[in-house]
Amino acid sequence: MKLYRYIYLAIAVIILASCESTPRSQPNAIPATPLQKTVTLDKNFKIASGETLYVPVYSHIYHHNRQEIFELAVTLSIRNTDLTNPIIITSVRYYNSEGKLVKQYLERPIQLDALASTDFFINRNDTSGGLGANFIIEWVAQTEISEPIVEAVMIGTDFQQGISFISPGRVIKSQNNDKRSPLK
Repeated sequence: MKLYRYIYLAIAVIILASCESTPRSQPNAIPATPLQKTVTLDKNFKIASGETLYVPVYSHIYHHNRQEIFELAVTLSIRNTDLTNPIIITSVRYYNSEGKLVKQYLERPIQLDALASTDFFINRNDTSGGLGANFIIEWVAQTEISEPIVEAVMIGTDFQQGISFISPGRVIKSQNNDKRSPLK
């Protein structure tokens, strides 16, 4: 009988060992979200292009004849679409429905390399922005570049109900012609 216990134990070890999944590494794999590289803009930094963008976001929406609130998480995504040149994000600010600043996300400007992206998140439980919340994003570049894609993704789920939608950024101010950058 002792022999059968050892056989069963050996079979169990073989089965467990064969179930172990080993991740296959891909050559030149990079992390899903790059770290934000902070930069310092000095007086020699020349702006060839830049924009201020407005992105409407919703911390909640109404349903059931406006009697119930459906809370939403918000992810603001900023994507550099240029194939070769970086952009500098100088400011990401979050405002509430009354137009009051709720949060400033950057202490210093950050650089997004070619084709890189970054994101900023608002928790579903954070309703400080209200129904008319928005982000104001400012970016600059030292060369003419393709415009970045800036959009917000809102998502919420409760029980068997779920909702998600996007809100694209809109340019509210453009700058160009090698103006000097304001020091931040």
